[in-house]
This record gives sequence, C-alpha cells and structure tokens, in this order.
Amino acid sequence: MAVASLVLGIISLVFMFIPGVSFVGIAAGVVAVILGALAMKQLKAAGQPTGMATAGLVMGIVGLAIATIVTIVCGAAICAAGNVIGGLSDFNW
Repeated sequence: MAVASLVLGIISLVFMFIPGVSFVGIAAGVVAVILGALAMKQLKAAGQPTGMATAGLVMGIVGLAIATIVTIVCGAAICAAGNVIGGLSDFNW
C-alpha cells in the first residue's frame, strides 16, 4: 500500500498543473492520502519503516490541495470569460 500511495501521490503532483485534467490529480490525491494513512498504520504496527507511506501521504495532500485550487481557478476563469463574452453581445456596434 505504501508503494501505491507513493505512485498515486506522484501522479497527483503531475496532473495538478494540467488544467483540463486536474480532476485526475484530485482523485489520485484522495486515494494516495487514504492508502498512505492505512499503510502508515500497518507499518507502524509491524515495526517497519514508514518512509514511503509518509512520502505518498505528503505528496497526495500537496497534489490534492493544489489540484483543487487549480480546478477552482480554472472554473472561475471560464465563468468570468463567459460573462465578458455575454456582455459583449449586448454592446451596440
């Protein structure tokens, strides 16, 4: 689970900057956070190192936060552009 969390955390970080598919970063980030937390719990109980689980958890949280912000900003920009274009149609040429 720690490896899966790490991989999904990396995927979340990669897709967070791509505006059209930042929702993939959000989904990967959520799954990375869940798997990272579960892996840390299991590894601590077994007395094993939790480095990869921690890295996956941190990357998942960062990717999730930034991808969410990018999605909100892109949505706001699209709405603002729609309002500007809609306002231009009322202009008397």
